Amino acid sequence: MSVISTAYGPGCVPVAPAGIPAGHTVIAAVVEWRGRIALFKRSRRLGHDSGLWHCITGFVETGATPEQQAREELLEETGLEAKDLLGFRQGRAVVINDSCGDPWLVHTFTVSTSRRRLRLDWEHESYRWTSASKVRRFSNRVSWLDEVLTATGHLSNPVRPALIGEPARLGAGA
Repeated sequence: MSVISTAYGPGCVPVAPAGIPAGHTVIAAVVEWRGRIALFKRSRRLGHDSGLWHCITGFVETGATPEQQAREELLEETGLEAKDLLGFRQGRAVVINDSCGDPWLVHTFTVSTSRRRLRLDWEHESYRWTSASKVRRFSNRVSWLDEVLTATGHLSNPVRPALIGEPARLGAGA
């Protein structure tokens, strides 16, 4: 896992670091409610990561900042609107390699909500609230979830630490 600097001002669209292919910039948002985080079971209708536990993800669209994209994905995938959010903070951005070895720039966020009940779209079959310390009990989670939870401060270290020079692995797409 590589941590990168993502300094940019309001309204500025960050540029991916050298080596990140076009279209390989995504957001990963962790949703919190009363000290618990939500894990989302990916729909079996999806071509990748189907049936696996996940956080909220999405490709950063052209012209959007990662924060704008995170807010859009939250609305689409959970029904959470600005009025439902108690907090919205950006975590560290990380570079994670997919199963083919291609790097992805992942902008991480933590969103605190006042709503326990979420409205899922077709991308998820269900969700479950759990403590961050119990996430590792979900053996059928995406391989890179621990790295995202570490980048957002929910875990102190990933369960599958990358060797020096060996990036973490991301599923085939976001």
